[in-house]
Amino acid sequence: MTTTLRPTGPIQHEAAGGRSRAYEVCVNGRPVGAVELATHRSLGPTTGTIRSLTIDEADRRRGRGTVAALAAEEVLRAWDCRQVVVSVPPEATAALRLSTALGYVERSRNMVKQVSAGPPPLPPGTAARPMSEAEFEPWRQAAVAAYAQSWADRGLSPQQARAKSTADHEGALPQGLATPGTWLRVLSRGEERLGTLFAGRTEVLPGEQGVYVYDVEVRAAHRGQGHGRSLMLLAEHIARDAGLGLVGLHVFAANTPAVRLYESLGYRVTAVNAAKPLL
Repeated sequence: MTTTLRPTGPIQHEAAGGRSRAYEVCVNGRPVGAVELATHRSLGPTTGTIRSLTIDEADRRRGRGTVAALAAEEVLRAWDCRQVVVSVPPEATAALRLSTALGYVERSRNMVKQVSAGPPPLPPGTAARPMSEAEFEPWRQAAVAAYAQSWADRGLSPQQARAKSTADHEGALPQGLATPGTWLRVLSRGEERLGTLFAGRTEVLPGEQGVYVYDVEVRAAHRGQGHGRSLMLLAEHIARDAGLGLVGLHVFAANTPAVRLYESLGYRVTAVNAAKPLL
């Protein structure tokens, strides 16, 4: 039997050179499922993504999904993509097993937490205040550089990583400190700066608004003293005060201390993001 992908419509052209297309998964011409492919909106046209892949119940457990995924990779190669990324809910265990078997490696996770009515207070002696204008530009430059390096470490070229980081920060802070629906806070102990929190209001689950933690940074001299936990508690206080019930975030899988911190605070995984080079 031959498994193929049959387009169900023309290629859709998207912003910044992106494209997408939907396909039927067919076995000897008989539709048995569907695939949607696209270039990645934030990583650029050389990164493809399998937005969705479904096989009809009656045709599962016959290798159709494996062949369809491999055929999808061939389409993305023809689009000149050099890597493919997927985002899989943790409860989709079959999809996670398939991605691992096909050589996808977990890169990051999306996580979310339901905020309690009364999150714990900050530790005694610490306080939070808004970031000042004088602090903003040095913080922004350092944040852009650090975020760019995190993507360069995961396969983007230095130019791609810098462009992504710059665009993401400009998109999240178009008006700097005055950007509506954002919080830039400094955690301090007396006059001593301990760390910073950057968060914004956005959709953290489908149809549900919350506070999204874009960046948490503890100054080097104060790491390992629990201030990262304090900054995450601060995010919960911000959410509660804003009348929002969720806090969401994205964390790179290799950042084991951060993953453990979020798990200990009650965050749950909503998506596992994995990548594979297209050689």
